[in-house]
Amino acid sequence: MEEMTYTKARQELDRIIAEIERGEADIDTLSAKIKRAGELISFCRNKLRTTEDDVENILNSLNEGNASDEPNEKQ
Repeated sequence: MEEMTYTKARQELDRIIAEIERGEADIDTLSAKIKRAGELISFCRNKLRTTEDDVENILNSLNEGNASDEPNEKQ
């Protein structure tokens, strides 16, 4: 099975939404499509949170590194 990525999840979610909006999802598959859409939304939210945390940690590390690189001004 192929690994899920944010881009793939978003594309699948967009397809599901388009099908529902166009009325292409019949009543027999509507529930399954909505359930899958919920799973994809949860995946995307978690991926965004994780990425945000990673970026924040990297920026904090860079800022800490810059602070230790600054010369101490003692007079």
